[in-house]
Amino acid sequence: MELLDWLVIAMYFGGLLGVAWWVIKKGKDTADDYFLAGRNLGFWIIGASIFASNIGSEHLVGLAGAGATSGVAFAHYELHAWCLLVLGWVMAPFYIRSRVFTMPEFLEKRYSSTARWFLSLISLVAYVLTKIAVGIFAGGIVFSTLLPEIELTIGFLTFDSFWIGSVVVILLTGLYTVLGGMRAVAYTEAVQTFVLVLGSLLLTLFGMAKLGGWTELRAILDPDMFNLWKPLVPAGMEGTWAPVKEPTRIAWYFNANYPWVGMLLCAPIIGLWYWTTDQYIVQRALGAPSEREARRGSIFAAFLKLLPVFIFIIPGMIWLALAKSGRVPEFTHMIGPDGKAIAEYAQSSFALTVQYVMPVGLRGLVVAGLLAALMSSLAGAFNASSTLFTIDFYQKMKPNATQHQLVWIGRVATMTLVLIGLLWIPVIRGGKGLYEYLQGVQGYLAPPIFVVFFFGIFHTRLNAQGCLAALVVGFLLGVFRLIVDTPVALKLPGFEHGYTEGSFLWVINNIYFQYYSLFIFLSSVMVMMVVSYATQRPSDEQLQNLTFFTMTEDHKKESRESWNAWDVITSAIVLLLILAAYLYFTG
Repeated sequence: MELLDWLVIAMYFGGLLGVAWWVIKKGKDTADDYFLAGRNLGFWIIGASIFASNIGSEHLVGLAGAGATSGVAFAHYELHAWCLLVLGWVMAPFYIRSRVFTMPEFLEKRYSSTARWFLSLISLVAYVLTKIAVGIFAGGIVFSTLLPEIELTIGFLTFDSFWIGSVVVILLTGLYTVLGGMRAVAYTEAVQTFVLVLGSLLLTLFGMAKLGGWTELRAILDPDMFNLWKPLVPAGMEGTWAPVKEPTRIAWYFNANYPWVGMLLCAPIIGLWYWTTDQYIVQRALGAPSEREARRGSIFAAFLKLLPVFIFIIPGMIWLALAKSGRVPEFTHMIGPDGKAIAEYAQSSFALTVQYVMPVGLRGLVVAGLLAALMSSLAGAFNASSTLFTIDFYQKMKPNATQHQLVWIGRVATMTLVLIGLLWIPVIRGGKGLYEYLQGVQGYLAPPIFVVFFFGIFHTRLNAQGCLAALVVGFLLGVFRLIVDTPVALKLPGFEHGYTEGSFLWVINNIYFQYYSLFIFLSSVMVMMVVSYATQRPSDEQLQNLTFFTMTEDHKKESRESWNAWDVITSAIVLLLILAAYLYFTG
């Protein structure tokens, strides 16, 4: 990092804090303003904010690393941009009409207050264990890769760049999130989206120029790395339904790397849960003044969501090609004897490419983009968590709380989460395999939530008892898997080699997480159906305007008038681009 790079980063932070301060000055001391930006966000702010919240640590560290090790296989998740169309066209209209602050609050309207409380609790725990923890981890990785020489000594304690980077990211993000709430988060994320996309696009272009172009990339790397499906099938089993990359004794459903059956059936469930029912994402759409703005914001976010394939996965592949070709000598020792990337270097592939490929000045811009992604992801987690706690817990306990008190509690909740984030650093630093372990958590928690939202909107017979039963059973099945996985993932004493092969716990631990997630989904559906039909049908009054079959004629007319031909055309373009990507990366 040269002086010019530091100046660019300083300009980025100066501009970001300037925007945050301008937004904070405009804020009002009300819950609507602090948690939902006064429900007055324009579609471009909504779309950019959704995208920036999503682009966090799993992209900076995980997705680029996946590109370096597995090629475009993980593009399946990025091509879930169609899920944002489902948010805009299917789910957002119900959320906007119901005037809710949180997703659990919508469940209360559709089912019961108990369902709301249970989902809020699950969501809060999940945000602390995953989004906040992984965001801190990625911040440390980026800083330790780009600035390994930085150290800070206080008394007898010495803090390396991992600690310094994590603390800086947490404190700066917490500062404007505490002061400005959702409005500050949304507007700063719009700025961060521009910086992130520009910086990452420049990295892709400079990396490709260093390598010699797209043709050279395809010539150096294995053709399978450019195929969305073939890497998911074992050698000698092409054309079959076998969902594994490397067969073992029982490998048709155990120890699969990226099984296509899981991608085909489970990944959409996780995607729809995340993009259409998770507070972390949907809170931006809830800040829209109308159904039209929420829908158009979702469509805009869908276009942006197509970019990570090219600005995160491809740079990881470029790093691998630069290492294999020897064009960047510093990378050559990062490749194993088998010609594949060594895992510890692969997860730093994005930051390494920035360090050795980007010219002075522009390197600072890309680093600013990295920090933008880290900060926007953490800001989204802080804001969503404080909203859940304040609206779903505090306001329920104190229904007469003033608007000022709600905002104050929201700020206290955010500051508490910042402190929790700081306390997480030594745990994350010491845990081996923690990052990989955390990626499976949402696969275990998402299915029952997806079931109660989607089935509830399309099926009028489902009731509160069925909803609660599905949430409890699905949650317990997910927690059981997490309890089994945790000692092995963290390599705790006695679990360095896992469970005894063939034992029940070994079987549970080795079933690929997407298949276990499908098991939770099917169990949740069955439980919800059985319990709902065994108990009383919900009343028509409770269901009014909360399902497709109980909408009033006025609301049907209002919804129809909220979209025009351009909304349909732009949505169709998103679907065509997704189809084109699948066709190009298949075969």
